[in-house]
Amino acid sequence: MRQILTFMSALAASAVLAGGLSSSALAAPQVADLLIRSANVIDVKTGQVMPGQTVVVRGDDIVAVTADAEAAQTYAAARTYDAAGRYVMPGLWDNHVHFGGAGLEDENADLFPLYVANGVVAVRDAAGDLAQTVLDWRATPPRPIGPRLFTSGPKIEGVAPVWKGVIEVGDEADVDAALDRLQGLKVDFVKITDSTLKPELFLYAVRQAKARGMKTSGHIPMGITVLEAAEAGLSTIEHLSYLMKAGSRDEAAISADYLAGRYTYAEAMAQYAATFDPDTARRVYRRLAELGVMASPTQHGSSTLAWLDRDDHSHDQELAYIGPGIRGTYGWRVERAAAATPEQVEARHRVEATTLRTLPLLREAGVRVLAGTDAGFLNAFNYPGFSLHDELALYVANGLTPREALEASVINGPALMGVSDRYGAVASGRAADLIVLDANPLTDIAATRRINAVVRDGRLLDRAELDGLLADIRARVQAHEAAK
Repeated sequence: MRQILTFMSALAASAVLAGGLSSSALAAPQVADLLIRSANVIDVKTGQVMPGQTVVVRGDDIVAVTADAEAAQTYAAARTYDAAGRYVMPGLWDNHVHFGGAGLEDENADLFPLYVANGVVAVRDAAGDLAQTVLDWRATPPRPIGPRLFTSGPKIEGVAPVWKGVIEVGDEADVDAALDRLQGLKVDFVKITDSTLKPELFLYAVRQAKARGMKTSGHIPMGITVLEAAEAGLSTIEHLSYLMKAGSRDEAAISADYLAGRYTYAEAMAQYAATFDPDTARRVYRRLAELGVMASPTQHGSSTLAWLDRDDHSHDQELAYIGPGIRGTYGWRVERAAAATPEQVEARHRVEATTLRTLPLLREAGVRVLAGTDAGFLNAFNYPGFSLHDELALYVANGLTPREALEASVINGPALMGVSDRYGAVASGRAADLIVLDANPLTDIAATRRINAVVRDGRLLDRAELDGLLADIRARVQAHEAAK
């Protein structure tokens, strides 16, 4: 490269002496690692598209975004990629995923390149039973290619919960010790769930974590309202069903009946749906927006389960990319859905339809949506990487614009994690984590699936290289199956 640049400088100087070039051509080109030329650059925040741009990458940084003609005079790079009018935008974020399954570490590791092959450059792990392994992966990724990883580490739960690999707490001293441990692990946020956790300890944990400057998310106990959890300082509400619950005019009374054993969980959800009131929802959602609470719907996974009576997913092409051990963890949800009576199936459909009604109301109230899928082990047919495109499409089908759906992924995710200075835009100083699409996703959200190239940490993977990644993952899955 040094020889080429020296030759170019000498050539420019000779041309000036001959009167063929202006003096500005005397300057040697600035060296970059990658030039993405002839790109339509998308500004997700504004919805504007800038045509005829060159994105200049050095290391893992974008160092410039400039017009093609100017870039041709200013930069030289080891690799030039001609976008040929394709659309360049920040890489996608899946803000709610799970790694887990004791003994399935290798299969979980294979999900890292699967995310990138689907244009996902960052994920937020919302706890599983491989917490220390995932924390180790955050520092040392298990595969050469994978997304940036944020994780809660082990989640906080009550004593003897259904979940494995958690920190069990029975009193305030236990909560304090748990938060000490999580701070020592330098987790990116705190996950708190409600299998056996007392409601008062949930609120205490949220308040104490907030006082320590830690972000919190979780499953809200039935013994408190969603608004109570938010007022305590919860950063994100995971799963749209909680927002539907919050919109019930009888939320507290139905929860009390559930706690008294008068309803099963499914029956309580059906009651929340039957008493869902848009005016109540608007009031609660406006307060959530004032508090700055984000909402991560994870609705594709819920929709998949709601409609298992219609589609058993046995022919999904995506199954070829999921190891047999992880596929095996799907069974408990599938079996539970299959055991439902016709009346329970109908109620499941009603709950799903009502839950989806919350999306435009959240938008209207100003609550920031955080795109997340719940993909990973346990969550049946919710395929890492692939499902994020389904999640975004579901948002658009239920009231969000394509731009707002993209914002939920690539802008709100970095904002939650406090890295907006590095992510969320194709601009100088931002991380070189990008996707190149064949069509404009601002016009049709389905265009996020039409990936021509991915740039992860400054490295460009063209379509052939992405196909190679996918082929390698399929081969690894087949090897796992043969070893069973």
